[in-house]
Amino acid sequence: MVSVLVVGGGGREHAIAWKLSESPEVDKVFIAPGNAGTSLIGENVDIKASEIEKLADFAEKEKINLTVVGPEAPLVNGIVDEFEKRGLKIFGPNKQAAMLEGSKLFAKKIMEEGNVPTARYKAFTDYEEAASYIEESEAPFVIKADGLAAGKGVTVANSKEEALNALKEMLVDKKFREAGNTVLIEEFLEGEEASMLSFIDGENVVLLESSQDHKRAFDGDKGPNTGGMGAYSPAPIITKETRQEVLEKIMKPTVKALKEKGIKYKGILYAGLMVTKEGPKVLEFNVRFGDPETQAVLFRMKSDLYELMMKTINEQLSNASIEWDQRPSCCVIIASGGYPIKYEKGKEIKGLDSIENNFNQYVFHAGTKKERDKILTNGGRVLGVTAKGQTIEESIKNAYSLVEKISFEKAFYRKDIGKKAIKNNK
Repeated sequence: MVSVLVVGGGGREHAIAWKLSESPEVDKVFIAPGNAGTSLIGENVDIKASEIEKLADFAEKEKINLTVVGPEAPLVNGIVDEFEKRGLKIFGPNKQAAMLEGSKLFAKKIMEEGNVPTARYKAFTDYEEAASYIEESEAPFVIKADGLAAGKGVTVANSKEEALNALKEMLVDKKFREAGNTVLIEEFLEGEEASMLSFIDGENVVLLESSQDHKRAFDGDKGPNTGGMGAYSPAPIITKETRQEVLEKIMKPTVKALKEKGIKYKGILYAGLMVTKEGPKVLEFNVRFGDPETQAVLFRMKSDLYELMMKTINEQLSNASIEWDQRPSCCVIIASGGYPIKYEKGKEIKGLDSIENNFNQYVFHAGTKKERDKILTNGGRVLGVTAKGQTIEESIKNAYSLVEKISFEKAFYRKDIGKKAIKNNK
């Protein structure tokens, strides 16, 4: 009997658990800690994603065949090293390799060594030095906390004043604690953003389909940065030629540069890209599946995810390929009012029982919990409503028609997810 453990409790983890549960090889899926949605496809386990030793103990006790790590923090904190030390199979990069996301400065140095196209930058640990650099330079700037800040440690500053405020928050006020001890000031890249993920087995790279995330809270890319308010796949901005460039100029050189440092990268590598006039450039690397890109991308994958992950771990990707549903998909996030700053939990969610989950439409849960026979909100991003269509327009329309069936107090969502895809398709 094959059992898998998915670590995490968000929409990404629900999508991964759902896709793994579809594998003919997988008999049982555990999710730690999971959410109300994951409890419908597997068994939720009351262990936090941060409790690495407890998770390893559980995997040993239950004879788990494969553990898949959703969030970045356990990877950066060495969950893979702990599992491998115990002879347990786990999907994700080890602590050293996870520094690609754990430290933006480390990632920049790897990109420099691999000649990977990215924004020019300078790193600072001292506020006065950073401030004088801003005063001598021209806006706009991109200010980034070096360490993990839950996707919120980046400020696009259109003026010197905004840049100085962001620097003060990070270096003086310690808004992101030690994650902001070092700050990167980057040039502002012009173009359109897209995301590319790939399976990497230490040597071979297999690209997944492209997607585009929507980071800002409100329509028209306004408001504060969030973990992501929706995504669609594929992203028309990533053409066949761009895709090839991402493979040859970004993914492969990065893997090679790491290897030359004695670091073997195994798992998923996510490149957040800006498609500029000169071609794709890396904005950031993530060492795990994106959220909500995963909901849009995995929903289109026809191949067996369990098989692909095992091939990645066993370094057997050289002849692997992935089959895709050619229909585009769109995922719209329904969030709690006030997200990403301050929001309430415990609101009853209505309308879920009017939606049938199938291969054309699926409501992935994120911040939800079940109490008796009710499903309540339990986080900022609550649901990822996902649908396919024959065209990108149809997939967007289908997703929003589902969104309208769901309600809870103070719910909000963006109404323009996928608009850029329609523009680029014309």
